[in-house]
This record gives sequence, structure tokens and C-alpha cells, in this order.
Amino acid sequence: MFHHLSLGVKDLNTSARFYDAALEALGFRRVFEDEMAIGYGTEDGKDKLCLKLRPAAIAPGPGFHLAFAAQSRAAVDAFHSRALSAGGVDNGAPGLRSHYGAHYYAAFLIDPDGYPIEVVINRAEG
Repeated sequence: MFHHLSLGVKDLNTSARFYDAALEALGFRRVFEDEMAIGYGTEDGKDKLCLKLRPAAIAPGPGFHLAFAAQSRAAVDAFHSRALSAGGVDNGAPGLRSHYGAHYYAAFLIDPDGYPIEVVINRAEG
């Protein structure tokens, strides 16, 4: 459905440290950067998430969150751990969320700009 998503951030370097660390756990990397923006994805020049320097940026209010898909529970754990080490705030430790489904394993964080972030895998691992 989505081609890419852009987030306005107050401090590009601070946000980049957070997303560099967290997204690496999911296999994403910087695919472009300049003084005003950093894009993340898997192919050079083809961002799926773009951080754009906007000093007046504010996170959306209640009801918004951004959920990243993980390929394993270990990736969820690594995303959460790395994100915390890079300035994220815990908003729900990794674990099963059975109220969303029998295999819904997720973690929740708040990024440096106040965006609610989730990372999830929703399938049985075997």
C-alpha cells in the first residue's frame, strides 16, 4: 500500500542514531542522506522510511503509531534493545500479545521525537 513514509524530526543526528541502531536489526540501512534528510531501505536511493529535518516537528497525537515488521522474535528483541541503547524510551518490552493473536510478538518504544514505534512478528516460529 505505501511507497514510503516520511517523519519530521527536530534533530537529524539524534534521530539517525536511533534509527540506524534499531533498523539494522531488521536488515535496513541508510540508502541516501544529505544535510536535510536520511532515507532507510535495502536498495541505494530507494527509501522506505525518510527522516526529514524539521525543527518544528511534533509527533502526532493519540491513535498514531508506526509498526515495523520483523522476521523473527530475535529481531524484535534486537530492535528493542538497540533502540533503547540509542535513546529510545521503553513503551512495552518484547513479548507475546495474545490479545492480538496467538503468535503476535511485539515491542513498543518512543523514539527521540516522541513517535510511538512498534516492532512485530505475527507468525509461529519453528
